[in-house]
Amino acid sequence: MAKSTSSDVLTLIRSLRSAYAATPTNLKVVYMGIVGSFPFNSFLSGVLSCVGTAVLAVCLRIQVNKENKEFKDLPPERAFADFVLCNLVLHLVIMNFLG
Repeated sequence: MAKSTSSDVLTLIRSLRSAYAATPTNLKVVYMGIVGSFPFNSFLSGVLSCVGTAVLAVCLRIQVNKENKEFKDLPPERAFADFVLCNLVLHLVIMNFLG
C-alpha cells in the first residue's frame, strides 16, 4: 500500500513539474506581478484578520462603555456602524492580500 502511495506522489510531482515547465514565462511574470511571490500570504492574512478583528472589537467595546467619558457624545449605533465598516474594509484588504 505504501509503495502505491509513493508512486502516486512521484507521478503528481512529475505532472506539476511538466505543467510548470510548459507555462509561458510571460504568464508567470504577470501572475507574480498581480498576486505576488511571497509564499506565506495565506498565513499572514489569517493572522492579520484575527488580530485586526480583535483590535476592532476592543475599540468597539471602549466606545460603547458607558463609564468611558472620552466617547460620551458618540451614540452606540455610530460606534457599531464604524465597527462594521472597518471590518468590511479589513476583510476586503485581507481577501485582496490572499490573491
